[in-house]
Amino acid sequence: MASLNVGNLGEYLREQRRHAQLSLRQLADAAGVSNPYLSQIERGLRKPSADILQQLARALRISAETLYVQAGILDERDRDEVETRAAILADPSINERQKQVLLQIYESFRKENAAETDTGAEAEPAAAGEEKHSTN
Repeated sequence: MASLNVGNLGEYLREQRRHAQLSLRQLADAAGVSNPYLSQIERGLRKPSADILQQLARALRISAETLYVQAGILDERDRDEVETRAAILADPSINERQKQVLLQIYESFRKENAAETDTGAEAEPAAAGEEKHSTN
């Protein structure tokens, strides 16, 4: 579906704004958009550009890709990767450096598994081997 799912985007933005404990005006100021424009986005009346979504994501401290998926700009099949990245970035119990390290490890595993898939090798034995070495 090529059209933007603006209603769900607005609901998602409102939820993220409330989770961040920001008023509509505070988020609008932080993102550099007008208060009425942000209100219209949240109510599903406006379709923000990718640039506006990026500004909102930065102000909310979430990944822009998450908002792109919500808006229908990013392909749905990329949702799992985006959600994993968003969960890491949103975790308040780890610091920014730890988040970046986790994202690098995650990306290296994804590349490794993609390479194994391309060569016909199964990723399952590697994953089982990794489990034996993990620590809690």
